[in-house]
Amino acid sequence: MSTFDLILPTVIKVFQRRQALIEPIKPLIINRDLNGRVRLIANWQWESSQVLQMVCVELHKQLGAHAYAPEHAVLFEEDVMTLLEGVTSFVPEGLEQIYVIDRLATEGDWANISPVSTGVPRIVFYSIKGGVGRSSALAVTAWSLAQSGKKVMVLDLDLESPGLSSALLPQERMPQYGITDWLVEDLVDNSDAVFESMYAFSDLSHDGEIIVIPAHGGDAGEYISKLGRVWMPKRCEGNTPEPWSKRLVHLLEELETRHRPDVVLIDSRSGIDEIASSCVTDLGAAWVLLFAIDGEQTFSGYDIVFQYWLQSDKARDIRERLRLVGAMIPETNASTYFQGLKERSWDLFSSKLYDEIAAGDVVTDEWSFDLDDEAAPHYPLTIRWHRGFAALSSMHTKLQSVDPQEVQMVFGNFIDALKSMISQSEGTHE
Repeated sequence: MSTFDLILPTVIKVFQRRQALIEPIKPLIINRDLNGRVRLIANWQWESSQVLQMVCVELHKQLGAHAYAPEHAVLFEEDVMTLLEGVTSFVPEGLEQIYVIDRLATEGDWANISPVSTGVPRIVFYSIKGGVGRSSALAVTAWSLAQSGKKVMVLDLDLESPGLSSALLPQERMPQYGITDWLVEDLVDNSDAVFESMYAFSDLSHDGEIIVIPAHGGDAGEYISKLGRVWMPKRCEGNTPEPWSKRLVHLLEELETRHRPDVVLIDSRSGIDEIASSCVTDLGAAWVLLFAIDGEQTFSGYDIVFQYWLQSDKARDIRERLRLVGAMIPETNASTYFQGLKERSWDLFSSKLYDEIAAGDVVTDEWSFDLDDEAAPHYPLTIRWHRGFAALSSMHTKLQSVDPQEVQMVFGNFIDALKSMISQSEGTHE
């Protein structure tokens, strides 16, 4: 009996067995619809093809409920290549000119990877699981960069669990509106009404500036009702839908134009839903920081995302932007813990994202790294667990009077590496 996970492997095997017969009728599209059923799309001149009929019969036999009946299993178009415009597709390994389109019910798409923004460097703080100190690390990073004179813009895009803003702003300094307000007002072309009242300057800025764009304003208002609308597509001229992620990019560009920051720090929602995927893949981030603890839940989650990138042939588009962060390194047995985290991270990256290098091969332009290469994406940037930053009632209060040496002890490795990464990104944007 076939199940969803067997659909693509089965389809690929069927096409591989029929390669020679299918060759003349390429290009072809394999379309997996919202219900998981497979249908082929071919150019109209092959409407009477016995080969296509034979393939559809075999697919129906192999896939059962996950394939259309042979008489309904092919759609014909004048030019199938035009159907690939504006949609995410991939070509399975070994099947040239055969494209897979996977229709999804949500707009989030981990395979839709935007190029790196040509403007100010954007850095996304992301984690598979919550509770790993991601938002706290972002707040401390903003504080440290401002200490060194940087103008830092911070976006709280953990919309379903907001809280970063309170680490950088006391309640009385919160702006009137936030990101949810802009996204909702934008649906009715009213975003200008909130734009100038959706950011505030942190009193922790020191020699630089910290500009905070919260998830919601000081008075959240009807936050749940607004949250249920933020990722709706906007109907533009000609009734063309504009996905929420593109609307979010427009907001980000407007904010960058307004404030001219040196760097943008983005706090992403954890998990693998559409909000998280948009933060990681759609915002043109120069760097995506993958917060991790040495646990099965963390790495099984990252394995799902990495496998999707590998399967959809998008790994090369994202891999050079990734860097693992070893969060909450324990005080006791720290070196043993770090070694285990590093090895697990290397196993993941080497199996999914690094180029495979056979023993004895001379390495030229392959993208691969040794286990102990400190510049490698898998090599954890470390943040130590420390009582002074654990279970804080107020990060903002902590940062008002924190000892810089304490910050260096806990976050030094992470922040120093991040500053180097920012400098590297700034060099590419000059």
